[in-house]
Amino acid sequence: MRRSARWDAEFSEFVAARSTQLYRSAYLLTMSPHSAEDLVQTALAKAYAAWPRVRAADDPVAYVHGIVLKSFLSERRRRSSSELPVAEAPERPGHHHEDADPADRAALMAALARLAPLDRAVVVLRFWEDRSVAQTAVTLDLSEAAVKNRSLRALRALRGLLTDTSPSTNPADPSNWSA
Repeated sequence: MRRSARWDAEFSEFVAARSTQLYRSAYLLTMSPHSAEDLVQTALAKAYAAWPRVRAADDPVAYVHGIVLKSFLSERRRRSSSELPVAEAPERPGHHHEDADPADRAALMAALARLAPLDRAVVVLRFWEDRSVAQTAVTLDLSEAAVKNRSLRALRALRGLLTDTSPSTNPADPSNWSA
């Protein structure tokens, strides 16, 4: 096999094995299935262009997750997009935990969406992907103290958002959605 054909095959295997995981992380960051798909496509295009460097990394999965995060934060900083967020289902069908209460999940997703992008990225890495403070700091190019501070602030904000939702103001309650 030619060298580029071998790399194409390796990259295809990587995408097949990791695209669902990348999509879940991207969805938690963007809070939109369409934006998450765009973010994953952007990250995979960048990873493909740099595949020799990615495959030589100590952890290619972490490298591509870093691309996802940096692309997300870069897009948020740019804010040049004319797209506006709209209310959407919290997750694609078939990607939910059977024991999870859909109302709790929707409330959590709505609360996550209200966090600042960098705080949301810290929460997703620390508590969804179960990364250490040090790993999160390296991925986001922050100090460990900044990760701890943002984690504390973001969790406090999430607690406030989730405990302040009475039945009449709960964003997950369909009766509160405007027509």
